[in-house]
Amino acid sequence: MKPTSDAGTRNPDGGWRRFLGGWAFLLFVTAVYVVLLVAIPDRALAALRASGRVLLQVAIPLLIAFALMFLINLLVRPSHVARFMGGGAGLKGVVLSTAAGILSMGPIYAWYPLLKSLREKGASCFHLANFLSNRAVKPYLVPLMVFYFGWVFALTLSVLTVLSSLLVASVVALVAESDRPSH
Repeated sequence: MKPTSDAGTRNPDGGWRRFLGGWAFLLFVTAVYVVLLVAIPDRALAALRASGRVLLQVAIPLLIAFALMFLINLLVRPSHVARFMGGGAGLKGVVLSTAAGILSMGPIYAWYPLLKSLREKGASCFHLANFLSNRAVKPYLVPLMVFYFGWVFALTLSVLTVLSSLLVASVVALVAESDRPSH
């Protein structure tokens, strides 16, 4: 009997279904734009231009993320990821995921494919959640925050954000690791 496409079960046809689902979505959106271009061309063109601007804004960060994914897949072995960001990475993994989150740039959604790739190579949910939580701390914005709110506020907020990210990452790991399929 063929397994269904549950989250914890591998389905060999799941890739094709996702691929075809993506094309179906694209065809649906295209059909909606065509109908709107006929019905209300001025507003549809304005919406199309706005979508084009968003696409251009998203294209560069996504290309960078895909280039990083390519390099990681080419150069980094799963044993490296497991050693530095796996469940047994210890303090160095915490420091690495914290620093990487703080220093990371660009829109957060551009990091999702890369983080998924790292997870598939052995990165723990704790370290991925820690990375994402620490993206809220940006050293280049601290002077601006100090200017508007004072150094006590800026320092307190930054330190508490880093510390609370550890709590968030722990809870995420506790919940998500139990749902993660075993390899």
